[in-house]
Amino acid sequence: MSESLSNEARSLLLAPLLKNGWKEVEGRDAIAKTYEFANFVDAFGWMTRVALWAEKWNHHPEWYNVYRTVEVVLITHDLDGISALDAKLARKMDGLV
Repeated sequence: MSESLSNEARSLLLAPLLKNGWKEVEGRDAIAKTYEFANFVDAFGWMTRVALWAEKWNHHPEWYNVYRTVEVVLITHDLDGISALDAKLARKMDGLV
């Protein structure tokens, strides 16, 4: 099980993500980002690549796909908040674009 982040760790892990388009979700201790791709195949291909990492790390996103857009919310459900795993998966998602 993941652990809650200290305030210092939270700032260090989230700051670069927030600069890269991630946003804190209002009313939840979660982060979100919307990705736009050239077409559905690119969007679905990216989701497939992300899914392999999510399964490997046993940390699965909340996401929604319509055509070329993928909306993602990351939260550690066991904690009902953000953990280091959320930051790790967010960085991986950004890197796989």
